[in-house]
Amino acid sequence: MKLDEYLGVIIFTFEHMKDIPVHQLKDRANPAGFEIKYFSPGSMRKEMELLGDDVDDHYLGAHRDDHYLFFLLEKGNASLMIDFQTLPFGKNSLYYVLPGQVHHSIKNEIVYGWFIAVDTMLISTDYRNVFETQLKLQQPHLLDDKQLQQCKSILSLLLEKYDSDVKSSFYIPVVHSLLQSFIGMVACYYSQVNNTGMQLSRPLQLSQQFKQLLGRHIRTIKSPSAYAGMLNVSESYLNEALKKATGFSVSYWIAQEVVMEAKRLLYYSELNVKQIAHHLGYEDHTYFSRLFKKTANETPLEFRAQNRK
Repeated sequence: MKLDEYLGVIIFTFEHMKDIPVHQLKDRANPAGFEIKYFSPGSMRKEMELLGDDVDDHYLGAHRDDHYLFFLLEKGNASLMIDFQTLPFGKNSLYYVLPGQVHHSIKNEIVYGWFIAVDTMLISTDYRNVFETQLKLQQPHLLDDKQLQQCKSILSLLLEKYDSDVKSSFYIPVVHSLLQSFIGMVACYYSQVNNTGMQLSRPLQLSQQFKQLLGRHIRTIKSPSAYAGMLNVSESYLNEALKKATGFSVSYWIAQEVVMEAKRLLYYSELNVKQIAHHLGYEDHTYFSRLFKKTANETPLEFRAQNRK
C-alpha cells in the first residue's frame, strides 16, 4: 500500500504519457471544497485492486495538483519524490505539498495517518505567505507528542463532521471552521521554524511575492525586469532584495525554475527536448539546451538518460 495512492492518483502507463497530469480537486471534493481521509494498512486495498496492478511502481501516480495537500503521518515510514528530491517521513511527521509541485510515492511501509486536500481559495493570504516563503523545497516538520495529539483531535472531529449529512444546518461553516483551525496550526508550526510571521522584512516579502509570480508565469515570462515591474520595484532593487534574502539573484531563480520545470517534463513525459523548449516558451531549442546545461551541469538528454534507467 502506497501513501501517495491516497492523493487521488490517476494511474497511467508511461508509454502513453504526453504531459504531467494535473489532478483537480473539483473532481472529487464535496461541496465544502476539500477532502479528508484517514489512512491505515488495508484501508484502501479494495479500491486500489479495482485499479489493477500492471503499472510500474516507479512511475505510478506522478502528477501535479491544482490545490494544497497536507498530510500527517502518525506511525510508519514513507518517502515521497517531490520535484526530484527524496523526502523521508517517519512518525509524527507533518508535511504539505504546494499546488504545481510534481510528486509521487517511491517507498512506503505500513503507515497510519491523515491526508487533506484543500482548495487554494480556502487558505488565507497570511497562511500562504508562510507556506510559500521558501524558494527551495519545504521540509517535513516533526511534531512533539502534545502537538500530534492536538492535530489528531481536530482532524478526528473534522472527519466526523465532513462525513455527516452535507445538507444539515451549517454544514459548510462548521467544517470550514475546523479546517481553518488545522491549517492555522500548521502555519504556526512552520512559521516558528522558518522565523516567518506578520513582521516580515521587505526583502523576504519581495522574495515571497517573486516566488508566487515565478510559479505562475515561468512559461511565458523570463525577464528579470518584467518581474520587477510586476512588483513595482526596480530590477536592481529586486536583485538586491533576493540576494539579501536567499543569496542568489533574480536571474538565478528564473533559470532554476525553468530547469526544474524542464526536468519534470523530461522525467515524467515523452516530449522531446525541442517540444519541451517550446512548451517553456523558447523558440530556439539549442539556446534552451545551453541554458539547461549551464544550470544543471548536464544536457537535457543526459538528465533523461541518467534518471530514466
